[in-house]
Amino acid sequence: MTETASKKTVILTGASRGIGHATVKRFSQEGWCIITCSRDPVPEECKRDPNWTHHITVDLAHADDAAKFVEQALVVLDGQPVHALVNNAAISPKTPFKERLGILNGDVDAWREVFELNFFTPLTLARGFARPLHQGKGTVVNITSIAGHAIHPFASSAYSTSKAALSALTREMAVEFAALGVRVNAVAPGEIETAMIGAEYEALIPRIPMGRMGTPGEVAGVVFRLCGEDFGYVTGTEIFLTGGQHLF
Repeated sequence: MTETASKKTVILTGASRGIGHATVKRFSQEGWCIITCSRDPVPEECKRDPNWTHHITVDLAHADDAAKFVEQALVVLDGQPVHALVNNAAISPKTPFKERLGILNGDVDAWREVFELNFFTPLTLARGFARPLHQGKGTVVNITSIAGHAIHPFASSAYSTSKAALSALTREMAVEFAALGVRVNAVAPGEIETAMIGAEYEALIPRIPMGRMGTPGEVAGVVFRLCGEDFGYVTGTEIFLTGGQHLF
């Protein structure tokens, strides 16, 4: 990365669509170098974006692949610092007939898969990139969810519980990583207009004080600002992007 050593670098998971893709676009617009990963091949947008310098094909739902991503990204970095790590990749299992998967009807193996990606991968990546984050006096942003703080009518119990655990992990990480000069915060979106949102979510809009769903770009904007100097004294905080829905 010698040709981009003068730029700031962000590592972001789950970049192919929705909030992740909007966040890539925001960091690119601000001139950051971007390293991403997913199960899919290199996105066409990555090939066209000069700031989206590297995309690594791995499946973070498997612990070995998460470790492999850290190893390969460190080679790409070649000793350069990391200024932001955004843990965005997540899964929420659903049934074909829209039934909410709870405690009694959810597969236990699916719970393990959800926690591997939604909880253990952010832990693995934060530990793996601790040294370059320390070099860059960087920031970790974990994408949690409103579902981690209240029973959600559609999100599965496994997803909600994993996001609650990620909120707790954010606090723990903030205390330990402060000694490295690294801030750790979380962003908890509510109902955001992405491809994952079905028609049934329209019924939730009356429960949102602002009367609408949020956009991926609005989430991306908060994530980006958390990584800047204006938030240089903020760590261990979870910001709710819910239009006020979390107040009820």
